[in-house]
Amino acid sequence: MAAQAVSAAALDAASLEAPPSLAHLRVALAHDWLVRYAGSERVVEELLELMPQARLFTTVRDANALPARLRRAEPSFIQGIPGATSHHEWLLPLMPLAWRLRRPLDDVDVVVSSSHACANAVRVADGVPHVSYCHTPMRYAWDFASERERFPRPVRLPAAALMRGFRRWDRNTSSRVTQFVANSAAVAERIRRFYGRDSLVVHPPVQTEFFTPGGSRDDFFLYVGRLVAYKNAELVVRTFAELPRDRLVVVGRGHLEARLRALATPNVEFLSSVDDHELRELYRSSRALVYPADEDFGIVMAEAQACGTPVVALAAGGALDIVVDRVTGVFVRDRTPLALRAALSELKRLDLSSAVIAASASRFSAASFRAAFAEVVQSVVRGA
Repeated sequence: MAAQAVSAAALDAASLEAPPSLAHLRVALAHDWLVRYAGSERVVEELLELMPQARLFTTVRDANALPARLRRAEPSFIQGIPGATSHHEWLLPLMPLAWRLRRPLDDVDVVVSSSHACANAVRVADGVPHVSYCHTPMRYAWDFASERERFPRPVRLPAAALMRGFRRWDRNTSSRVTQFVANSAAVAERIRRFYGRDSLVVHPPVQTEFFTPGGSRDDFFLYVGRLVAYKNAELVVRTFAELPRDRLVVVGRGHLEARLRALATPNVEFLSSVDDHELRELYRSSRALVYPADEDFGIVMAEAQACGTPVVALAAGGALDIVVDRVTGVFVRDRTPLALRAALSELKRLDLSSAVIAASASRFSAASFRAAFAEVVQSVVRGA
């Protein structure tokens, strides 16, 4: 059965009202780890907005990196290991044990996991339904090649071998989930392929009330994202080295930053960190966001579109849910400088409407997310 969409497009009427109340439910919420504040952590915040009474569990928590609402998370024994917050990925072999040592949650009506790695392993008592909001099946296990550079070189081979075991464990763990909810059609397909399970699609929340059109366009292109291999920032920097008359602003940090700065030509500017207001101004004033990554969803693309900004995106992954080719952006068909140059040339020839682009992004509002997810939880609890 194909993934069913319970996205904003399917809930236009519901999104105009308050979501169904879940206040009467006893809820436990589990998230893999809370050591930075990025896309998946913002989803957890919205889930707590929807279910403020929920207890929040995780494996390791860095309170200094989190907003107040997430600091209440209850960590596992891993919290006491030196370096756990700065190198949590090195402790992946302990994550299954961290969830296993918690007692099964039996004093709740429903358990919700927010998982891109191991939170699906949260122990749930018999008869208690488990709803998994899946950002993606664990990349470390299922796509180790894209994550290998995050591990020290001497441990990459044993880590790759370990991940083969993680795949088996992850597949077995998935059988305990009552209902999978994917954040995009691409992730729904991975859930079907890796776990043999159907899922609903609920797109993650975007701050569409904050990221709005405004100001005037400047003559530069924008890249926003972590500077890691699978985000393809190097492809963007190398392409603009061949386009000396076009400016590129790169926003982000990551282990490839020094390498990319060394490759960059004078028309490329790096901004390691910006706040939300500065990011909004960059979205509003750029000619386009250039983002040729195969993303699970790709929230930066949705934020840029909410600001009326076209996106040059790889025709894969979450971009297929966000970008309408030649209407709200342009697709890149291959991960090569030649293909990216062709897409940029095509974008320059098009006269895309900022109003149309922003209107398309309105389906990703936080209100729509809460309404859709509340419907799913209520349905699963009724079924249980």
